[in-house]
Amino acid sequence: MSNDRTLKIVLVASLLCIVCSVLVSTAAVVLRPLQDINSQLDMRRNILMAAGLYDAETGGDVKEIFKSIETQVVELETGEIASDIDPNTFDPRQAAKDPKLGEAIPSEEDLAQIKRRARFQKIYLHKGSSGAVDTVVLPINGLGLWSTLYGFIALEPDLETVKGLVYYDHKETPGLGGEVDNPKWRGQWPGKVLFDESGEYDFKVHKGPSPIDGPHDADGVSGATITLRGVDNMLRYWMGDLGYGPTLERLKKQIDG
Repeated sequence: MSNDRTLKIVLVASLLCIVCSVLVSTAAVVLRPLQDINSQLDMRRNILMAAGLYDAETGGDVKEIFKSIETQVVELETGEIASDIDPNTFDPRQAAKDPKLGEAIPSEEDLAQIKRRARFQKIYLHKGSSGAVDTVVLPINGLGLWSTLYGFIALEPDLETVKGLVYYDHKETPGLGGEVDNPKWRGQWPGKVLFDESGEYDFKVHKGPSPIDGPHDADGVSGATITLRGVDNMLRYWMGDLGYGPTLERLKKQIDG
């Protein structure tokens, strides 16, 4: 068949498309387990970074360090452990979409603007050499300017003082809202106090430098007003009664003995 024939050109192009499609599909299937392993490893790394157990600069064996972490699945409404849900396979993001495992959030209660959430959530506990809980890591998420931000906040045993804050997934503008994952901005969080002496939430993330350099205030990022407002709102939501409030009450009783 002549190389100039239209039919031959179409046949060759079609064959090339089919071969490429098969190769891409095969690669996706073959590499999927490796991608899942890397995704889990990255998630664990961020949990450990929030807890102050891993330094991105010095590195370390994430798998080995994570052995000291206990993962629980809790029911958000009651704060109790959901013992019938396997924490190794439970995915809160997927559960939020499930009619049985997820629920819509009334707009007047949805400070974080996430619309839906899972009825259950994973939390992470680190225990010291004495066996006592010394760090609690809680997943948080909420709407920024361009995207939903996903992160972890780690608390000291008093469940009021921040040990660390990490955002690992977002599409905010680099150099502006994207600064929430800048180590320098994250470095201000250890020691911040989220609640007042009466146990009420009392914390403010400012849109720029905080006018009050105190434990209940965090600096924002100039030019990232909406993103930082999202950070402020998601912390208010998740640390409140509609978020981890019941869970924190249960843990406080457990830690205080």
